[in-house]
Amino acid sequence: MNCPFCSHHESKVVDSRPTDEGQAIRRRRECIVCSKRFTTYEKVDEIPLIVVKKNGNREPYNRNKILNGVIRSCEKRPVSLRDIEQLVDGIEKQIYNTMEREITTELIGNLVIDKIKYLDEVAYVRFASVYREFKDINTFMDEVKKILSEKPQ
Repeated sequence: MNCPFCSHHESKVVDSRPTDEGQAIRRRRECIVCSKRFTTYEKVDEIPLIVVKKNGNREPYNRNKILNGVIRSCEKRPVSLRDIEQLVDGIEKQIYNTMEREITTELIGNLVIDKIKYLDEVAYVRFASVYREFKDINTFMDEVKKILSEKPQ
């Protein structure tokens, strides 16, 4: 860090404290050469994530879209908001662990499908019917049969 007064590249940290609810660190520094003090802020550099939609459009990642979709699927089901948030946290963690800067809606949808199945079967069928764009009752029934065949007796 260069001193803003004399441009020397060495300074010592005099004081450090967290700011922004622990999301950044405020540091008071003192220049080794001119002894003047200045403040710096340090925070994690987040990778901006872009979502590539089916039609090729790109938009910034928005956690609330996943959360709202899962909440709608779980409507009037015995699923707590805490469980839904944990599910979305897990999906979000998987997304960020890919270390990709662009991610497709297809990948996000598949992650939701894989996880929501274990949260609530009805919510799974509801989400799948929208995500996979069921065309008729037969497609719907095929998905229900698939769930029943996978379920332990």
